[in-house]
Amino acid sequence: MAPMKPAPQATPAPERTEPSKEEAKENEPKKQAEPTPANPQQPAPDPARAPEAAPQPQTEPAKPDDPAGNEQDAPAVQEDTHPVLTVVNEFADTQLQDIVKRLRQRTNLFKEKLLDKDVSSPEPSPPVSPIKKKHLKKDEKDEKKDEKKDEAMVEEAKLEEEHYCDMLCCKFKTKPLKEKLKKCRLPDTLDGCTDRRYILWLFFVTLAFNWNCWFIPLRCAFPYQTPENNLYWFMMDSLCDFIYLVDMLVFQPRMQFVKNGDIIFDRAEIKKHYRASLRFRLDLICLLPFEVLYLKFGSKSVFRANRLMKYKSFFEFNERLEAILSKAYIYRVFRTTGYLLFSLHINACIYYWASEYEGIGSTKWVYDGEGNKYLRCYYFAVRTLITIGGLPEPVTVFEIVFQLLNYFSGVFVFSSLIGQMRDVIGAATAGQTFFRSSMDNTVAYMNTYKITKLVQNRVRTWYNYTWASQGMLDESELLEELPVSMQLAVAVDVNYSIVSNVELFKGCDNQMICDILLRLKSIVYLPGDYVCKKGEIGREMYIIKQGEVQVLGGADGTVVLVTLRAGAVFGEISLLAASGGNRRTANVVAHGFANLFILDKKELNDILVHYPDSQKVLARKGKKLLKDKGKKDDGGPQERMKGLSTLFSIKPETPKLFRAFMSAKGAGGLLSKLKAEQAKSQAYA
Repeated sequence: MAPMKPAPQATPAPERTEPSKEEAKENEPKKQAEPTPANPQQPAPDPARAPEAAPQPQTEPAKPDDPAGNEQDAPAVQEDTHPVLTVVNEFADTQLQDIVKRLRQRTNLFKEKLLDKDVSSPEPSPPVSPIKKKHLKKDEKDEKKDEKKDEAMVEEAKLEEEHYCDMLCCKFKTKPLKEKLKKCRLPDTLDGCTDRRYILWLFFVTLAFNWNCWFIPLRCAFPYQTPENNLYWFMMDSLCDFIYLVDMLVFQPRMQFVKNGDIIFDRAEIKKHYRASLRFRLDLICLLPFEVLYLKFGSKSVFRANRLMKYKSFFEFNERLEAILSKAYIYRVFRTTGYLLFSLHINACIYYWASEYEGIGSTKWVYDGEGNKYLRCYYFAVRTLITIGGLPEPVTVFEIVFQLLNYFSGVFVFSSLIGQMRDVIGAATAGQTFFRSSMDNTVAYMNTYKITKLVQNRVRTWYNYTWASQGMLDESELLEELPVSMQLAVAVDVNYSIVSNVELFKGCDNQMICDILLRLKSIVYLPGDYVCKKGEIGREMYIIKQGEVQVLGGADGTVVLVTLRAGAVFGEISLLAASGGNRRTANVVAHGFANLFILDKKELNDILVHYPDSQKVLARKGKKLLKDKGKKDDGGPQERMKGLSTLFSIKPETPKLFRAFMSAKGAGGLLSKLKAEQAKSQAYA
């Protein structure tokens, strides 16, 4: 076999024949971008490694310097019997050589590009079409905008770098004032139910409202506002008016509202809705400047009585605050107490006004002018409204009428406030009252039927632990009042992390798991309680929510086989067995207090009707569990085979029916017929 000759080296100036016109047209744009040919000393790469579209077919013969067209190599090719060097098609070989040269040139260009980044791209840039000129102008404008944005960002970054706070011994970086103001900036719209900023603002509005409610009657009745302290009263009144004004101009025009079931976020629509509402008219009345009458009648706070029309904000604050408090009944108790104190405050102001009308110290019934005015009058109001008695008897008709009205209003106000206080405390302790009544009724029932003390103590323990652990006796009763969507949201937040990690439900539809969450029932077991017993029919599956359970086995059923903890599942074969409820194979006992989720088989089947794919997954897992269970059951004590008997398989036992049939006696039996036929065959032989 003749050795292969290497391909001849290409000269710096390619010597190839003139290409055709079609090839010249195709290669024209490439020639404009291609520089001088590549280094001829570089070996030719494999054409198959860099495929490229072949040019149009050429009709010229191969070049004289190509290996395929070299006449000197012809004898070697003829003598060599290997099929690799045989030239099948001269045209294809020529095209491959041309592709190799182009690849060399392209490789060298990219090498130069890597070494020198200023070299232009080998690909010619396409000419700009006249249709895209407008788009290019837009792109230029966008680029200018982007450049301006980048410059602004760079300036902000410089400001951040330069914004340092120098102290005595250290220097630390602080955020610019603009960023702090951006965080404090209010959004275009506010949600009054969930936005805590609005609730905080309502707190300040409520303070301003209470200032007016308590001090306007006080200043009208008692001589506490004098020319010497008018400046201080004016400053506090101005601050309250400023809060009212900010609420009217800034916060209320941003409050979202519901229209035909849709939440309106449009700022113009919100402003229009607020200006057409009763609240806007009341807010406008609140800010009417009746204080200008001070110039004619003097500083009398009665001209500020219109500030009390801001009552809607006060009641709205109470509703919003109760909605976010975890123990709202505590705030309700303080609020009811505040109502009582305010009623006594108003009565004290009216009593001082009546005493001043009758004349201070003119009778024994009126205020005598000694001591602190407000405290003495407030003491009179407490004894009158609460009907304690022991007060001086009224003398004049005015005093008698005033005292009668005081008694009537006191009975009405005090009784209503006491009733409201009872409702607040009753609502706060409703759950505990229900727990106590349920426990008392159960204990009374057990005493009636003379239940043993051991059982009664366990029942009491169950009640106490259940109430202490979850604050209610049955969680499902509480969730039944909510819509299904909210029930699902609560169940997902509470129990989804436990159920989703159960190996049995992995691979099932997430919505199916959510439906299962709504069907789970939580049950508390006491220490030593049997969750399920061996041999009973299983119709439920158990998921451990909290605590531990022990699986018992052995000859006497007291050996602890395994201890299951939170997140574990047992009894799932009862749900997945296609033949119905099967019998339990072991005892399961609660080790300590155990809170378990129970899923009934019927409810699971009702869910799986709507999820056929999940049903297939659970059926496949059920078959596997049953198969594994069968293997474990067959793995009991068996007779050990000894000697050569281990080399042979065990002979299967003859079926009972066949043995009975073969052992049948009598003339018509199969055995007798076989014996007769055997005797005949022997006689014939």
